[in-house]
Amino acid sequence: MPARCRFRTNERKQIQELVVETVEAPGASGLNRLRLLVALDALLMEGSVGGAARRMGMGTPAMSRLLAQLRSFYGDPIFIRTGQGMVPTAFAESVRVRVRALAAEAEALLEGVPQVDMAAGARRPPVERSQAILPAPPLASRPVLKLEDQPMPEDIARKLALISESTDPRRKLARAIALIGGGAAGSRPLGQEEAEEAFSIVLEGQADPIQIGAFLTLLQHRGLTAVELAGLVSAARRHCGALPVGMRHDTLDWPAYLSPKLCLAPWFLHSARLVAQAGHKVLLHGHHGSIGWLNQAVTVAGIPVCASIRQADATLEERGIAFLPVTAFAPQVSALLSLYPLFELRSPLHKVVHLLNPLGAARSLLGVSNPSYPAQHRDAAQLLGWRDFSLLGTRRDVAQATPFRSTLVHRLKDGMSSEEAVASRPDPGGEARPALSSLEYWQALWKGQVRDERAHAIVLATTAFALQLCEGGSHGEGYSQALAKAGELWALRPVSK
Repeated sequence: MPARCRFRTNERKQIQELVVETVEAPGASGLNRLRLLVALDALLMEGSVGGAARRMGMGTPAMSRLLAQLRSFYGDPIFIRTGQGMVPTAFAESVRVRVRALAAEAEALLEGVPQVDMAAGARRPPVERSQAILPAPPLASRPVLKLEDQPMPEDIARKLALISESTDPRRKLARAIALIGGGAAGSRPLGQEEAEEAFSIVLEGQADPIQIGAFLTLLQHRGLTAVELAGLVSAARRHCGALPVGMRHDTLDWPAYLSPKLCLAPWFLHSARLVAQAGHKVLLHGHHGSIGWLNQAVTVAGIPVCASIRQADATLEERGIAFLPVTAFAPQVSALLSLYPLFELRSPLHKVVHLLNPLGAARSLLGVSNPSYPAQHRDAAQLLGWRDFSLLGTRRDVAQATPFRSTLVHRLKDGMSSEEAVASRPDPGGEARPALSSLEYWQALWKGQVRDERAHAIVLATTAFALQLCEGGSHGEGYSQALAKAGELWALRPVSK
């Protein structure tokens, strides 16, 4: 690039930065605030800060600062970052048409249409304009090839408004699908109430099967937000008759939705037994039946399997620990989970089940394997008003610690979120296993018939995290004390069971 061109480009960007500073200055004029709306239009049209910056002929840092000003001015994030990129918020979508109309009108005014002398009926020559310091920003929308009968954005908006007024459940669900599947420039995340209403339609059997597939697939493909997850969980909990969270203040909720592709030993069941031995009531819930050998382990361990929420509630009072299959308390959710073979990919239901908490336990202990999920689950739990919650980053979708690598724990304590890192300990390595089946070996560890330092450490670490949650401890000294107590409980366990 010639030196003169480079100079002019740099000069233009410096001027753009100066304009941004002027917008940010206290008491900025209405004209400069209008520039914020121009920036908002560019952001909504392009769907990214970089694209909007190119559209307006400025640097990306300058556009980022304009976005920050928009967020501050409106008190709204404007965009939410998901796995599929930046998605406009509900507020941003609500002003999209107005901002686009304003930008289009400004463009028309800047086109310099020849003026007409209405009295003389003759055209006057266009007014000679001095060269502006800044070139007019490109306000026009992207060129659209309008096919015959192709709806324009305004037509779609009117149709969505009509659908929102309809009482037909399928039309309401259609609106939700249109909102999340409208593409980069036309979609947005659902609000919590919108997600709850849409999923309620699915759970109540009022949706067309094709709508169910479209709804779940679009949410999964675009990336579920914590707000949407909270809405889906609310619908699922209401549908299955779950008790209000916090109703059972003495109970620990322990979801165990293991993938059927994993056949690893469920050492966490030994930990759950130790926590119950310590006097805390423990409700496990998850898949049961033909999936893996979790059902066999539950039976061998003597953990009662319940057929309803009411039975689980009574069993906890009597036995202190129970397992509640998802088919028993949420058959519709279980049926939706069974759609996995039709898609060969996970759906939002695989996140929802971890937060079902059917007995309304005051505390929940979760584990998820995907590193992008923990904060989302915690934030959704916080939106739902949960107070005490711990989530372990694990190798499987159940709270089972791996003490031989550092563990990041996402917590809610008295409703306040935090993250705590627990350092790893040396891995003692695997043990030479005797000629026992996996289930026999798993039970032999509890009975003291085999020695496996690695499995023993997993059981104690998992127990410690659960005790720490139940007894209100924090990281550091609290975890060390819980780990020591876990060792004492292990030494006193009833090996005959």
